[in-house]
Amino acid sequence: MIQLPINIDFSGKVVVVTGAGGLICGAMARAFAQSGAKVAALDLNEDAVKKLADELKSEGFICEGYKNNVLDPEDLKAVHEKVLSDLGPCDILVNGAGGNNPRATTDNEYHHEAKEGSKSFFDLDAGGVDFVFKLNFQGTLLPTQEFAKDMVESKKGCILNISSMNAYTPLTKIPAYSAAKAGISNFTQWLATHFAGTGIRCNAIAPGFLVSAQNKALLFNEDGTPTARSAKILNGTPTGRFVDADELLGATLFLCDDKAASAITGVVLPVDAGFAAYSGV
Repeated sequence: MIQLPINIDFSGKVVVVTGAGGLICGAMARAFAQSGAKVAALDLNEDAVKKLADELKSEGFICEGYKNNVLDPEDLKAVHEKVLSDLGPCDILVNGAGGNNPRATTDNEYHHEAKEGSKSFFDLDAGGVDFVFKLNFQGTLLPTQEFAKDMVESKKGCILNISSMNAYTPLTKIPAYSAAKAGISNFTQWLATHFAGTGIRCNAIAPGFLVSAQNKALLFNEDGTPTARSAKILNGTPTGRFVDADELLGATLFLCDDKAASAITGVVLPVDAGFAAYSGV
């Protein structure tokens, strides 16, 4: 009889999830809690993580919600102390905080299509670009600096970063976000190498295109038909569909399982419904 590599049991593990007030990382926090972990849900939106924690507690799971700014080292230190007191040392860190900003986005896919009054590449706001890089890159680096200390001390642990399909091939209109996520993929490999002798593994997932409250209006018209940009995405995806947030959970739990993924570190796993595999022909 062999021991099956996947049992999805994180009992006794303390999992810290940043960005847990959002759709993707909220689902991840719930999945870890339902798998037996003690979850620390962090987000700048305190109401969102408190609501998530209350819901999970009412269902018999362990989750605490904390307001946190991932770009503030002192705030991270304070939250870390609370997590240590409430739940214990961090075993698994999911760096989910990130996002784009309109100030770092062009109005047109191609410069020659730019019209008077539209925001072109030359109109991108330096502050907006800086914010996107800080939120995505430093928003991953700083929490790792804080919570990975627990893992180094225990000589075990797992870090999971959230990259994007933009990291492989940049999308039009969003140069800062695409470049920042490429940085996350590179940083994941760097961390995996840096911590290789400590017992810490570091990997990332690269979600494909998801529909959320934030981008629904960009992907669908009021009558429910795809917008022109949405149609391009679907035409470039061989399965012809978007990815559901819950479809990221299998890859998340797998990569964070010390038995199932014990020899896996430094990888970026696409969860994209085939988008990266399709050449368009």
